[in-house]
Amino acid sequence: MSLVHRIKQIIPQPILQVYHYVLAVFAMICYGFPSRKLIIIGVTGTNGKSSTVQFMAQLLEALGERVGYTTTAGFCIAGEDIENRMKMTMPGRFVLQRLLRKMVNNGCRYAIIETSSQGLAQFRHIGINYDVAVFTNLTPEHIEAHGGFEHYKKAKGKLFRHLTKRPHKTIGGKRIPKIIFVNKDDEYSDYFANFKADEVFRYSLNGKGDVAAKQINERKTGITVTLDEQKIDIPLAANFQQKNAFAALSTLYGMGFPISKLARASEQLHAIEGRFQLIENPHDIYVIVDYAYEPYALQALYESTAKFNPKRIIGVHGSAGGGRDVARRAIIGRLAAEQEDIVIVTNEDPYDENPRTIIEAVAKGAEQGGKVEGEDLFLIDDRKQAIQYAISIAKSGDAVLITGKGSEPVMAVAGGEKIAWSDITVAKKAIDAYEA
Repeated sequence: MSLVHRIKQIIPQPILQVYHYVLAVFAMICYGFPSRKLIIIGVTGTNGKSSTVQFMAQLLEALGERVGYTTTAGFCIAGEDIENRMKMTMPGRFVLQRLLRKMVNNGCRYAIIETSSQGLAQFRHIGINYDVAVFTNLTPEHIEAHGGFEHYKKAKGKLFRHLTKRPHKTIGGKRIPKIIFVNKDDEYSDYFANFKADEVFRYSLNGKGDVAAKQINERKTGITVTLDEQKIDIPLAANFQQKNAFAALSTLYGMGFPISKLARASEQLHAIEGRFQLIENPHDIYVIVDYAYEPYALQALYESTAKFNPKRIIGVHGSAGGGRDVARRAIIGRLAAEQEDIVIVTNEDPYDENPRTIIEAVAKGAEQGGKVEGEDLFLIDDRKQAIQYAISIAKSGDAVLITGKGSEPVMAVAGGEKIAWSDITVAKKAIDAYEA
């Protein structure tokens, strides 16, 4: 365990909060207030943040704009991709301000920041003058870290409260308004829509918001929606990808981009690495790598997988350690047991916790869901071996779901160490070794 890691564990929380706040202000000053020169869009919620950010960037680039973004999945500055190896959704203050400064230096006009509740709780947003705040959804996640659901919700709300605490900017001779976008299809949308802003938009894929999709035509490879009498094609297969892409479209439409241009840009949308990523293979097996690591996201994954009508579903699951969201472990196991034919439980991101303890907790939930160890439930400590086994037992027409890490390039283990990792690479090698 690193010295910094040890020190942070013993510092009282109030002192730690002051430390986080002071660092945020100092970092902002050190890098010359870069957010003042960018139109900043913050995206928060439980699920879909990374994808919404990246779909928004894809659309803006298709519209001819220079863009930078920061997400759990990675960073990008004017088309240059940078790995996020920190296991943080929202980077530390100095890293974040340095990235924003680099965006300014590279001529970016827009910066899109995936803004997490834990990042907000640690004041990483303080040095950023946001112009737009987007809410995707809210489900019970990271509850233990925040001390309850209401605290979790209020932590998300900090972004919206912060929005109008910073002055309006003038960029390119234009005054930039402060705007809020909320997903009206979520039961907590009213809470976020009630914060002050110049404009508040409620978007919906169910035809009931300020920016609402109508006449939805579904197909296996995507959907076509009608928005303000304009047909828009969203060429993405997964249901949750379509929702995230619509959130991105709605935001840019509300910001003033013409609907006809957005429709053309939408045709260029493409799936994101590690999010419902189908790994090609000649064996007619649907090998899908997905970031889903909690029950809501897993359910969305099952709904999208159903489009393929697989003969069997074989799932590879784990859960994060370090005392994080302990209660969800059994829930994940039970949900997997109910939805899958074969459940394989393995290591994910154990941090300082015994990986076997986590595996057994997930497996217990699977047993409660009716699975029997050695028959349709397997506990494999080594994640590489677990993925290899899942693919080796799959047959033509089956689906193999590899969940929990998506495109993350590292695995978090004891003592703050992060080891190189890739579910995608492991899956591809397992497919190469597959014997029908």
